[in-house]
Amino acid sequence: MRLLAALPLLALPLGTAGEPYNTFDGPGFPACNDVAAVKQPSTVDEIQSLVKDAIQAGQQVRASGKAHMWYDTMCSDDPNTVIIQTENVNGIYDLDPEAETVIIEAGVTFLQFSDYLHAKGYNSGFTLVNWNITLAGCVAMGAHRSSIREDSMVAAGVLSLDIIDGEGNLRHLERDDSDEWLAASTSLGLLGVIVRMKFKIYPDFKVYADQKTLDDDEVLDGDIYGMISPYATANFWWWPYKRKFHWRYYDVVPTNTSTQEGFQNTFSVTALEASAIKSLWNSGRWLATSNMLAEEILFGLWSAPNFREKTTNEEITEWPVYGWNYDVLIGGLYPDQQPVWEHGLNGYTLELAFPITQANAVLRRARELFDEESKKGLIMTSTYRSGINIKFGRPYFDLLGQVTYNTSDGADWSKGAIMFDFPSFKPSVGDGSRFNEPFYGRFEKALIEEFPCRPHWTKNTREVFELAKKHLDPDHLARFKAVREKFDPNGIYRSVVGEIIGVF
Repeated sequence: MRLLAALPLLALPLGTAGEPYNTFDGPGFPACNDVAAVKQPSTVDEIQSLVKDAIQAGQQVRASGKAHMWYDTMCSDDPNTVIIQTENVNGIYDLDPEAETVIIEAGVTFLQFSDYLHAKGYNSGFTLVNWNITLAGCVAMGAHRSSIREDSMVAAGVLSLDIIDGEGNLRHLERDDSDEWLAASTSLGLLGVIVRMKFKIYPDFKVYADQKTLDDDEVLDGDIYGMISPYATANFWWWPYKRKFHWRYYDVVPTNTSTQEGFQNTFSVTALEASAIKSLWNSGRWLATSNMLAEEILFGLWSAPNFREKTTNEEITEWPVYGWNYDVLIGGLYPDQQPVWEHGLNGYTLELAFPITQANAVLRRARELFDEESKKGLIMTSTYRSGINIKFGRPYFDLLGQVTYNTSDGADWSKGAIMFDFPSFKPSVGDGSRFNEPFYGRFEKALIEEFPCRPHWTKNTREVFELAKKHLDPDHLARFKAVREKFDPNGIYRSVVGEIIGVF
């Protein structure tokens, strides 16, 4: 599995000067349009040395884990920028059974962390996300699991962290209520390189996963908070053409409940599956019927458990599914499959967070926007393998997180947030635009203009950040900027996102 987890590295550039630095999607999908070099250190000391070298050379610096980006917003547009890849700085050590803590370095991925902890009888609770992301990267971008009941922000599991700041110094921060900590909790990489973290861990436990299929009105007019909040983690997948939702929910069970060891498929497909769906979606660039057929097929596939028995690799065909915490909640790649991007299934995405108190109104408005196109004879569908992903976040106070609260917009974020994550297939034919491309711009603008919202920091275009920045709390931005100026007075870690939201 560690070998499979490394596969996305094949899509990353090795560091030729003057070339783009790509997202996990590979060539043609720049996270940074033009960089001077890509460095691959193997120790924390090497990272610090590289930062000092860049400062001396008058260069900018950006740290990169797995390049979990979709658009060219990771760097500034200054081509004299050095990328420091953290993947090889991945030590895990000092596990303390009494305190239930462990130290992890900058490039540790969730899969590596999970394997390490499971072998020692522990897990990271519910502060987790996808297998192919580094934990330090998650903290920087404010990543989260879908949960209202449990702490789901990855930063909620961090007890201390070490950052190499914009002057090359190693700063140590302990969790407290200071602005330094509140800025570091969702730092956007603007304070420096997170090189080390002390993380909270828990004795390992098993969970179950169950899923129900609901009609649109059962969700749009239902008690969304009541459907999500009772469970350790829960989310929806929306199939707008089908007018159906999949409601997936998980919770803890006694270890002896079942001997099953379920393992969830996250992003992996066979070559045959990838070829078939790519052909459909590419023809869907012009034919709505192709997208409709694709949604029908994928809805059927996603209705069945997307799990295998980890010990035998046999398909699991019935709900509920049981297994160890990380394997069921996240999983990874099946041994005989590759991630979708290895097969050229690339995408666009839009992710916005709204107060959960407005969840019904947001989803009903989204339904109206889909239906307005239908009245024109333009049937819009999901063009993603699991539909539109609708997640939820427990309130967590920091300065730039999606689920912070007590903000100037006057909205009630105290019960948490709904995250509307709308990925869509990027055709590899024509000019790469989608079927009825103008719809997507109208869709995102309507939601941003009509509701208080916050953008996901790696899943949105520059245009979305420009539209959404008015919703960010000016006091939070000012406090964050003050910390940034203290940590990075010369702005060597600047990015397009930081420039748009005005912290430079």
